[in-house]
Amino acid sequence: MKNCFIVENEEGKRIDRYLAEQMPDMSRSYIQKIIKDGLVTVSEKPVKANYRLSLYESIKVTIPELKEPEIEAEDIPLDILYEDQDIIVINKPKGMVVHPAPGHYSGTLVNALMYHCGNELSGINGVMRPGIVHRIDMDTTGSLIICKNDMAHQCIAEQLKEHSIKRVYYAIVHGNIKEDHGTVNAAIGRHPIDRKKMSTKCKQGKHAVTHYTVIERFGDYTFIQCELETGRTHQIRVHMASIGHPLLGDDVYSPAKCPFKNLQGQTLHAKILGIIHPRTGEYMEFDAPLPDYFNNLLQILKNNY
Repeated sequence: MKNCFIVENEEGKRIDRYLAEQMPDMSRSYIQKIIKDGLVTVSEKPVKANYRLSLYESIKVTIPELKEPEIEAEDIPLDILYEDQDIIVINKPKGMVVHPAPGHYSGTLVNALMYHCGNELSGINGVMRPGIVHRIDMDTTGSLIICKNDMAHQCIAEQLKEHSIKRVYYAIVHGNIKEDHGTVNAAIGRHPIDRKKMSTKCKQGKHAVTHYTVIERFGDYTFIQCELETGRTHQIRVHMASIGHPLLGDDVYSPAKCPFKNLQGQTLHAKILGIIHPRTGEYMEFDAPLPDYFNNLLQILKNNY
């Protein structure tokens, strides 16, 4: 795969940093590797990672084809909210990675789906992500839709692109939110320093809007509902942290130490998912019940506050 860029306003910037910003799905170290391998050229000539850009230079990047490992089906129990010939909606548990990636080639939702569905999964996203049209973080629980064929995949992907899918999350955040409801409208992009994080403080972020409503207050914590108008990576986690209310348990975006022992990652649950069915055209809504850990935390907060 080849990517081409024209330098328009980044004069003097290192090429590895520039490309890391232009291709946020790739780490800077990976970009430096392909530069070293001669797969990045400026005006048809290979350069080094510390090359400084000039205006209107033409950059070509050749991304080598990845040798994808064979993914095995695994008999892992699934909490199925709905299933038909086109889609399956799963209530994903905490700690489960959605699709295989370096370091996580087994125990993922895809491994479980391959056992449950066999060959009945869409192939649009390749062998590593069969059926996967969107995802939620490893430690986020709740509703996730998987497509069984390419027709369904294309239809749901278009709804995601148009932001017409209803997605409501429940979360517990640090601090007492004074207003009953509000909206965070702040573009999200790759963090300018820590490439593993997302941030609202970036030059080339994507439009992102989160609407939140307070469900209950517990002194130093607030139980909220968030509805996504867009669906960016880590959107709720980044947006709530940006207004001073990071999610409880979030070890990436929360500076506060979590006071609850054994809490694994952020307290975030994809509660409601609403779609137009790809075959019938009817609106369908799925409601994933809160997991036990979340209900237990709410009970502790009610007892203490």
